[in-house]
Amino acid sequence: MRRLSRHITLLACSGWLTLAPVAAAQEAPTLALDQYQPAVAGDAFFAVPAPWIGGHLVPRFVATFDYARDPLVLVDQDGQRQAVVVSSQGYVHFGASLALFDRLLIAADFPLAVLQTGEEQTLGSLTIPPAAGVQAGDLRIGLRGRIYGGYHQPFQIAVGGYVFAPTGPSDSYVAEGAVYGQPQLLLGGRADNFVWSASGGVVLRASANPHTVTFKGALGLELLDGALMLGPEVYGSAALEQTPFVDNGAVVIARTTGVNLEGLFGAQGYVADGFTFGAAAGMGLTSGVGSPRFRLLGRIAWAPRPARVVEVGDRDGDTIKDDVDACPDTKGFANEDPLKHGCPHPSDMDGDDILDEVDACPKTPGVANDDPAENGCPAPADRDGDKILDAADACPDQPGVASDDPAKHGCPPPGDRDADGIVDEDDACPDVPGIASDDPEKNGCPPDSDGDGIIDAKDACPDTAGVASKDPNRHGCPPDRDGDGVLDNKDACPDTPGARQKDPKRNGCPRAIVTDKEIIILQRVEFATGRATIKRISDPLLDDVASLMRKHTDIELIEVQGHTDNRGGKRLNQRLSEARAKAVRKALIGRGIDGSRLTFRGYGMDLPRASNATAAGRQENRRVQFKIVRRRKKH
Repeated sequence: MRRLSRHITLLACSGWLTLAPVAAAQEAPTLALDQYQPAVAGDAFFAVPAPWIGGHLVPRFVATFDYARDPLVLVDQDGQRQAVVVSSQGYVHFGASLALFDRLLIAADFPLAVLQTGEEQTLGSLTIPPAAGVQAGDLRIGLRGRIYGGYHQPFQIAVGGYVFAPTGPSDSYVAEGAVYGQPQLLLGGRADNFVWSASGGVVLRASANPHTVTFKGALGLELLDGALMLGPEVYGSAALEQTPFVDNGAVVIARTTGVNLEGLFGAQGYVADGFTFGAAAGMGLTSGVGSPRFRLLGRIAWAPRPARVVEVGDRDGDTIKDDVDACPDTKGFANEDPLKHGCPHPSDMDGDDILDEVDACPKTPGVANDDPAENGCPAPADRDGDKILDAADACPDQPGVASDDPAKHGCPPPGDRDADGIVDEDDACPDVPGIASDDPEKNGCPPDSDGDGIIDAKDACPDTAGVASKDPNRHGCPPDRDGDGVLDNKDACPDTPGARQKDPKRNGCPRAIVTDKEIIILQRVEFATGRATIKRISDPLLDDVASLMRKHTDIELIEVQGHTDNRGGKRLNQRLSEARAKAVRKALIGRGIDGSRLTFRGYGMDLPRASNATAAGRQENRRVQFKIVRRRKKH
């Protein structure tokens, strides 16, 4: 650098440079002008680091674009703007981090200045070089240790720091030319929809630049179940002493103490699989060196979020966690029965399994009863269940009927072998208990509601007449001759296997059949009017066509044909029929059919199957056909 001819004082006072006349030329100052340091990959904010770690062996990556306008401007002693040394700086920061044991975090960030603009400034005889060109900044390596609090907790503490390696040129406004470090304390947390972070530390430099105190804070509001976060950030630094900027004998160009302060407001969207996109804008709140007129940020990050660990509570304080406590709000006791675990011991003095609070006879074992006055009390004995109490039942172990004769009361009537209350002479089924009926042929027989000769107790279809079957699930049900799962009484094609359909006239019928020359479809392929878009109602039909092609492997090639009626122009109908045939071929390929087995062709209105003079005929002419072009010969 050329020697100075007379004294000059160049002060970066609160970041703006104050200037007196001089005759000299100077190299670019040895400092990293950019005041923005991106947060570590995985942190919630743009500039403010967080205390959390988040997992073990979890990598995270981030790329941030940083643009600053007018970060270095010269003013005179009256504060009047004289010259712009650096009019813009644009950086891309590449960052990565690795979480270890949910306690430690190793991080790195490499800044690359991809845009620097400015002009060489000559004030008097002093020449200040401009910023220009793509330049590498100082590599930042960080280490963080979590002291207290987890990723999702409202208060967390960590300590950490950065070491900056001099990887950039010292005269480029992007690097300091010497090692410097930054120990810091980090606080933060998450509560409800809010996220906050704050940090404080010092920057200790080996260069002539002064040591500084740094401070940062941010607050974020999470919306849309965490998919979007908005919030402000503030960060800055203050020099601890006035340090010479350039010292050349008797000439001193110095920087005074001052405060750098910037504010941002950012928005970030969390996308699935850990990707986050964000943008922020801000401005310098003081005129410190490097504080820009405005700053724009954009970033993309891949940072998987740790799963939320829900702490299970114990609301009733019975030492049984709420997630397994059957009575989480009432103090209770352990129990092998999950439905009683954590519940109070019920009181049942007589041991009849009816709790004392609803037992009308709490000291005498009894039975349940719908009558609250009798519930839990001993029940009168009726061993045979004929509703005649044992005390008056002459046959207490054999169901009987009431009788005026005490010796017969409760006994089966004479000549009633099956004891169904119907004497044998009137009982059409004397050896099988049944029910009374006005039909002498059914009186005393088990019920047969559908009259198919199979009693209801064994009839799988008791309300529909059917036939006998060895399968108990089919016994007494209508037959299914074709075995397609549609019973014959509801099968419109009972001798041909088909599909279940809503239309009773088509229920149980096939949608498509194979002949020697064609796969004939018994329904229409439906399209949107005037278009080749297949309606979803035709999906089952095309499923059946694909199934037949998979079954008939001897069919080597099918031509999917499209036909139209005669309404509209010939050329239009030709194009429409071809587009529809092509769409059907594509739909079959989508169902797993090899495309080499399918070709398509549109015939327009050239091959009508019915008269176009009627609506019914035109509808029949609008069709798709599946002509078999080639079959494998059978040996």
